Amino acid sequence: MGKAAAGTTLSDQRDDSKTLEVLYDISHAVSVTRNLDELYVRIHKALDSILRVENFYIALHHEERDSITFPYYVDEKDNMPAEIFNFSETASLTGIVINARQPKIFYEQDIIDFARQQNQEIIGTVSKIWLGTPLIIRDRVIGAIAIQSFDSADAYVAADLDLLNIVSQHIALAIERKEAENKVQDQQQVLETILESSPVGICLVENREFTWVNSRMVQMLGYEDKADLTHQSCAIIYASDEEYQEAGNKIREGLDAKGKADFDIFLVRKDGVKFKAHMIISESGKVGLPRQTIATVADLSRLEQAHQERIEKEKLQGVLEMAGAICHEINQPLQTIIGYTSLFESPEAISPKALKEIRSQARRIGTITERLAKITRYKTISYPGDTTIVDIWESSN
Repeated sequence: MGKAAAGTTLSDQRDDSKTLEVLYDISHAVSVTRNLDELYVRIHKALDSILRVENFYIALHHEERDSITFPYYVDEKDNMPAEIFNFSETASLTGIVINARQPKIFYEQDIIDFARQQNQEIIGTVSKIWLGTPLIIRDRVIGAIAIQSFDSADAYVAADLDLLNIVSQHIALAIERKEAENKVQDQQQVLETILESSPVGICLVENREFTWVNSRMVQMLGYEDKADLTHQSCAIIYASDEEYQEAGNKIREGLDAKGKADFDIFLVRKDGVKFKAHMIISESGKVGLPRQTIATVADLSRLEQAHQERIEKEKLQGVLEMAGAICHEINQPLQTIIGYTSLFESPEAISPKALKEIRSQARRIGTITERLAKITRYKTISYPGDTTIVDIWESSN
């Protein structure tokens, strides 16, 4: 850390140009540093050239859980404290600064007297001089920063508190920016989770190239990974250049006319198999060119298959009901016919050949009713007169 010559402080050696240089360095660090831990180190290092910062900490106040934490803590005497809970009921110099919303200076005797007034033991080593200033974001106090000296009450002057207060504004600005970034990241994560759980394919397209796709889109098109589609031309999901151009025309017409294109189209999977899909294209909200659009794609082949299966099931149900009725109506007269054939046993009543034929045809009718009763699927055959009939032999087990 920076050291002053004997009998002087860094404040005595500091000029306005050096102060401005340090403040510029801190401001620049706030602009370019994305990691708060790294930023704290850079601020500490910048201050070292104009202030004694052997003992420097940043404290954050968490109002929702009534505590403070120390994301950055450098101290010659004491270790970094753990999170302090019940902060509103805990007497501390940091608490005074946060509640007062103003910078404060405390000397050794002030600290001792404050502890006695609060009827509390002093925690940690008592410093000769302590300077603290609040961290304020949009009128909300989020914590404080402090510096202290354990060996000289003359280590700092009042002007140092003003400088520390300016630095606190830079730190507060960096924390606010980081909070905003975290909020955006959280929102993006929630949005991506929603998009990933969608049952339809979703993609972001710019200049007719995929810039983002969800997992359902990858699965629907038969690819293995998002990288297989990202930054690829949308032409790969169409069977031919003509279909690609046709889709492009529909998209442009829809977007220009009503800000949305909504149509059915055939797409092609990686293995070359075509399938029918429903596509909805809308503007992403980005202004200017190239045009950025969001597309949702639903695979209609499964819906059509389910629809066809439902139709087949309804047809089969109708056949089964018809077959049941036929079996019921035919079986009774059939049994009567078979019974009466036993009366014609003598050659004089009917010829053996005719009797055999009657019995054969009756048994054939019986076989047909058995087949009708065992129908499990719907299948037809051509029949004279340009019509079709149920194929009871192929429809039954």
